[in-house]
Amino acid sequence: MTAPRLDLDNLTVTRSGRTPLAGVSLSVGPGEFVGLIGPNGAGKTTLMRAALGLIPSTGRSSLAALPPAARAAQAGWMPQAREIAWPVTVEMLVMLGRTPHLPPGGHPGAHDRAAVDRALERMDLTTLRRRRATELSGGEQARVLIARLLAQDTPLVLADEPTSGLDPAHQITAMQTFAGLAAEGRAVVASLHDLGLAARHCTRLVLLEAGRVAADGPPAAVLTTENLARVFGITAHFAQTPDGPVFQPLGVLA
Repeated sequence: MTAPRLDLDNLTVTRSGRTPLAGVSLSVGPGEFVGLIGPNGAGKTTLMRAALGLIPSTGRSSLAALPPAARAAQAGWMPQAREIAWPVTVEMLVMLGRTPHLPPGGHPGAHDRAAVDRALERMDLTTLRRRRATELSGGEQARVLIARLLAQDTPLVLADEPTSGLDPAHQITAMQTFAGLAAEGRAVVASLHDLGLAARHCTRLVLLEAGRVAADGPPAAVLTTENLARVFGITAHFAQTPDGPVFQPLGVLA
């Protein structure tokens, strides 16, 4: 697997006279787990979709510049939408993550089945593998979609609110899994609303405000009192403890 890297240069999106993303430049390299944070409408989803070439933009994205087949082999994508429309088994849905690695008309082999098995195990889905995905709860479906992303086995991983709808145990498991991918040398970018999870598991945070980068760095350098007050309008407690960083929002500023 080649060393992953995502490079964005002056990435801008304009829609109906509005600019939801304005001149964003950043690079994400191997071993980084980058949390995209910011209030609703800050541009987190727009940034990832533009980086993937899914919506029109100006500027440059190293990922969007790739041909579609190469892009699918380079980057896995988990969108915010969680709806599963087809009544296929969990195992079959996760196997769809292997599609970019199969030749035209090819069938999954032992390597693909092993990748699916690993993904199911990582997301605590082994006992559900024969169930129809449409029969699962919303949280279980979210875990299935994360497993499909893991089965794709790409050097770059982008996920839009991957912990939304998960119970606390599976939120932590998902974040530990993404952190583990980064520790293996991959590059991971995830948009997150839970600042506590972001502070605890991400190696780096990119704070967006009105489509622009307001802060970029280690969690302690981004989740400052000033940034939290200006961008989110909140107060919070952030401490380094023997068990790792702990972040807790406390109140809304008047």
